[in-house]
Amino acid sequence: MVNPDTLPKHFLERLRQYGDKKIAMRQKDYGIWKAFSWQDSYEHVRDFCLGLVELGLQRGDKVCIIGDNDPQYFWAQLAIQSGGGVAVGIFTDSIPSEIEYIVNHSDATFVLAKDQEQCDKLLEIKDKVPAVKKVIYWEDRGLWNYDESWLMEFAQIEALGRRVTQESPGRFEELVAQGCGDDLAIFCYTSGTTGLPKGAMIAHKNLLGGANAALQVDPRYDTDEYLSFLAPAWITENALGFTVHVLTGMILNFPESPETVQENLRENAPHALLFSSRLWESLVSMVQARINDTTAINRWLYRLFLPVGYRVAEMRFAQKTVPLLWQVLYRLGDVAVFHPLRDKLGLINVKSAYTAGAALSPDVVRFFRAIGVNIKQLYGSTEVQIHTLHIGEDVKFESVGMPPPGVEIRISDEGEVLVRAPSVFQGYYKAPEQTAQKLVDGWFCTGDAGYIDEDGHLIYMDRVEDLLELRGGGKFSPQYIEGRLKFSPYIKDLMSIGGQEREYVTAIINIDFENVGRWAEKRGIAYTTFVDLSQRPEVYDLIRSDVERVNKTLPPPARVRKFVLMHKEFDPDEAELTRTRKLRRGFMGQRYQPIIEAMYSGLQEVRVQAEVKYRDGRRGVVETPVRVCSLDVEEVMA
Repeated sequence: MVNPDTLPKHFLERLRQYGDKKIAMRQKDYGIWKAFSWQDSYEHVRDFCLGLVELGLQRGDKVCIIGDNDPQYFWAQLAIQSGGGVAVGIFTDSIPSEIEYIVNHSDATFVLAKDQEQCDKLLEIKDKVPAVKKVIYWEDRGLWNYDESWLMEFAQIEALGRRVTQESPGRFEELVAQGCGDDLAIFCYTSGTTGLPKGAMIAHKNLLGGANAALQVDPRYDTDEYLSFLAPAWITENALGFTVHVLTGMILNFPESPETVQENLRENAPHALLFSSRLWESLVSMVQARINDTTAINRWLYRLFLPVGYRVAEMRFAQKTVPLLWQVLYRLGDVAVFHPLRDKLGLINVKSAYTAGAALSPDVVRFFRAIGVNIKQLYGSTEVQIHTLHIGEDVKFESVGMPPPGVEIRISDEGEVLVRAPSVFQGYYKAPEQTAQKLVDGWFCTGDAGYIDEDGHLIYMDRVEDLLELRGGGKFSPQYIEGRLKFSPYIKDLMSIGGQEREYVTAIINIDFENVGRWAEKRGIAYTTFVDLSQRPEVYDLIRSDVERVNKTLPPPARVRKFVLMHKEFDPDEAELTRTRKLRRGFMGQRYQPIIEAMYSGLQEVRVQAEVKYRDGRRGVVETPVRVCSLDVEEVMA
């Protein structure tokens, strides 16, 4: 095939190249890694595509998919695209009303739902999604006794497709040949931080353009292993996982379940890894917590050699020659600490590891570089995929990297980051006015504030609307403060607060219940519930030390003067976080206004109502005081 311009056409090229000779995917099931060749993938994609067409799939139709990372998800997505349809991803933790909105807004005619849990959600809203002809599931556990003709099994669709193949050999290839690069491939719904989610229309040429830009600076090979773990409804997994797979032949590996990812990661030891910033932060928190629980000799070795790793990483960042003494010390540290640690984390073979989503704390980047993991910050969006990334060893802690070849970045007069690239999306579905606001003369207006430094690196500050100015004129980036504080193993989430009506910065903080609970138990501190633990004076002192540590690195106007430890975790089901766990700042500011006002009015505590869940499963509502902790700024500044 000359110059293939769609994902299915590239898929057929890989089939011709590899056939049964090479593994395309693996999935761990019941403790065993099961391998699928490119021929296996082809047969599943062909049969499912023709089965959907037999059921009435037309070119341009939308098909929603809600499920975990499984071969069936990607086979279905490629099958939909082969038939000229558009795949629409939905996050698995979406509640029925959210699924209803996306299914109706996208005009979906079919929905794929992995299992009983997702099918039950759809059955709950069946009368509200009249355009859906069938709901197709691929995991039948728990669905055997369902008497519902609206539901069909994945294998039944494939059986329909096999009959079509027998009657019309070559029909699948004919459908693939009808596609072109301008055809829409996927809808990716935005996280909805500023309102209802918007359906970003992304064409085949956009996905291919984004992947090719990344591959020019960080090549992938058909011998590379990749663990597919990020939600497939997210653009990042589509761009740097699935699209790269069909372009290069990179092997996709699927974990047995979300709960076994860490175990499967170690077994698989991938060469390429893509995690959200939250996952990288949780790995650091896990390491720090487990180091505290390990033997005295291991703690001593860790504390002895980690500073060596930091020092060598800094010299490499500065592109300086590492002196022989430091090379020897680092080699000793690698044998004693870093290599075993990478092995435990499943990072022993990683050539490059990406972080995407919210900005990753520089401290986390520094930690992984110190232990020998080539972690790279990736800055992008649903609408454009990759904006910038760290290239090679040209890494600056404070930056999000440089644009890859073919991607242009410029800063508007208002300080907004603008992007132009072949990967720029086609617009928002059913939203021409919002499209016109975001696409101006071929440039995508990100809504992010930033600037380009003298080395061509992009310094990301925050969302334009989230960059806050205090009453005295000082400005600060809430996201930067939050990123630094979340390096603490004892802090899970937080939101920093300020603005023109405020004289100083405050924060509302969620403790990491597991890590803080372990810390408390080792010190004999008794507690019953999350509420009880969060309000312990000893826990306030623990978190206070972390806030003071971060304050020392901030300019005086941006330092946190007061904070509270929240009585509950931030929850996406309560609209406090998006499904990608980004803060909904406006909503949070309104919901927790009494707590915020208490920090600015001189109160030492504020009473709130909180739901508690006891260890025996009972739930109740209690009224509890939440303390306000004030920091001695003079002490911090000293």
